[in-house]
Amino acid sequence: MTDAICKEIVLKKDRITDQVGSIYFGGGTPSVLPEASMAKIFNTLTTHFSIASDAEITIETNPDDLDAKKIAQLRQLPVNRFSIGVQSFFNEDLVWMNRAHNASEAETCIKRSQDAGFENLTVDLIYGYPLLTDEKWFSNINKLVDLQIPHISAYSLTVEPRTALAHAIKKGNQIPVNDQQSASQFVSLIDKLAATGFDHYEISNFSRPGRHAIHNTNYWRGVPYLGIGPSAHGFNSNLRYLNLANNAKYIENLSVNKLVETVEELDEYDRFNEYIMTSLRTMWGTDLDKVKNDFGKLFLADTLKNIEPFIQRDWLKHENNKLVLTLDGKLFADYIASELFLINEHPEN
Repeated sequence: MTDAICKEIVLKKDRITDQVGSIYFGGGTPSVLPEASMAKIFNTLTTHFSIASDAEITIETNPDDLDAKKIAQLRQLPVNRFSIGVQSFFNEDLVWMNRAHNASEAETCIKRSQDAGFENLTVDLIYGYPLLTDEKWFSNINKLVDLQIPHISAYSLTVEPRTALAHAIKKGNQIPVNDQQSASQFVSLIDKLAATGFDHYEISNFSRPGRHAIHNTNYWRGVPYLGIGPSAHGFNSNLRYLNLANNAKYIENLSVNKLVETVEELDEYDRFNEYIMTSLRTMWGTDLDKVKNDFGKLFLADTLKNIEPFIQRDWLKHENNKLVLTLDGKLFADYIASELFLINEHPEN
């Protein structure tokens, strides 16, 4: 797999010509990779791309992976940021989620990382699941504030079709997810972190001022990015790339220098809808000057017409020629974005 990833990096070296400001190792549990494999990937990247000296280099990790030995290995690499999938600091919740780590490991790995010099951490939490009382939720939030975590990502539990949880709920063996609980805990999260000085800079992401994730911020602002590995996706102006989600075929094809990706060409409606979807989720909002300049007066006119119901409901604010979600609007972000999408009624055959 490491050889295939390095081969794909070489084959795609001309897709990003600007200096690279962030690298993100995610999409699974990259922290299980041996140090030698990580080093080989980094060497390939630095050979074929211009990496900024202050680039944000993040690796997703599970708490049970971050023992002293693993952290010491990562110190030998250019990694300077951990994304830790804690989810909860309560054992019964972690067992319910089928997580491999326990509450003690969740807290210990954070302190161990900080002691080793990895101060730039982001930690994931989940809310809106049946076991999570409001008292537990406040405890989880307060724990991260007390640990001086500069960046927090929080996600509502989503029940995906054809999963064990979906099946258990259907059979009556699990309590269904309560939308009202999710909404209430989302609002309490916003209030608590705002009171402690965090920016709510994207629907699911909070950070201390000046500590926004470079990688994710670039994504929401439409900066081109390169995806490497099975299932990875990339974006560059008018094109979107999606790699095959099959490890064996991925390795087999790259062994003979063949990329295994689907390429989608985006028309102006696709690009407009993507801009609406990503920008509206952020505290910077949707820039109507950009809509006019990049897509034209007709797109702007339709957008101004479509936002009226949400302005009247106080779900959207229209200020300084930007559209920004209100607190109530953040509860319906995906719905609002979908209602602002425009459809090409005369596509080319």
